[in-house]
Amino acid sequence: MRRGEAGVTLIELVVAVTLLSLLSLGMVMALRVGLSAYGKTESKLMDNRRVAGAQRIAQQELEGMMPVFVLCGAGQGSPGTRAVLFQGAPDGMWMVSTFSLQQGWRGQPQILQLFVIPGEESGVRLVVNEIPYTGERGAGQYCSGTFTPPGTISRLAQFLPVAASSTTFVLSDKLAFCRFAYYTPSTTLNEPPTWQPTWAAKGWPLAVRIEMAPAS
Repeated sequence: MRRGEAGVTLIELVVAVTLLSLLSLGMVMALRVGLSAYGKTESKLMDNRRVAGAQRIAQQELEGMMPVFVLCGAGQGSPGTRAVLFQGAPDGMWMVSTFSLQQGWRGQPQILQLFVIPGEESGVRLVVNEIPYTGERGAGQYCSGTFTPPGTISRLAQFLPVAASSTTFVLSDKLAFCRFAYYTPSTTLNEPPTWQPTWAAKGWPLAVRIEMAPAS
């Protein structure tokens, strides 16, 4: 090399290319981590929105709950047994509501079968069947019998098992859990009401709680 000429050696060029490669790799890794964190956050937000949407619908259905009765065993000369049309279990309930998914607040009252079933891939899903309520006698076809809760004189209906079908609405999917609880008056004098997993008391519950959480 003649004196006064500028230039770089092969070693300097290799070092520069290596540093540039490491810097580019670091930027790509940082971008990948950021996108992954964004994707997880977005997925979590969507799960939470889905659960919140299901809770809003369930709240509207509960706000429209009607205190109606059913004639169990009516027909063929039998007058039937009049019972409260409500059934509460840890994994679902029967009730009549003025709110429905198909008609909102404007349609006729519906018998709602809210229940929990296994999810297609994992977890569970909350679903609902809607059946038009045509009166005490019409609802009797879904009643398999009656029973009297201990310590009461109220007759409660025992309904047929529920099942999902092509007309079943999925309120929320991919849930880690979904369970029901019923605010039940105490049978002991001066004792406050308590939350119970099964409704077995007079009339209708003071409140209904539906707990659910998205699957992780």
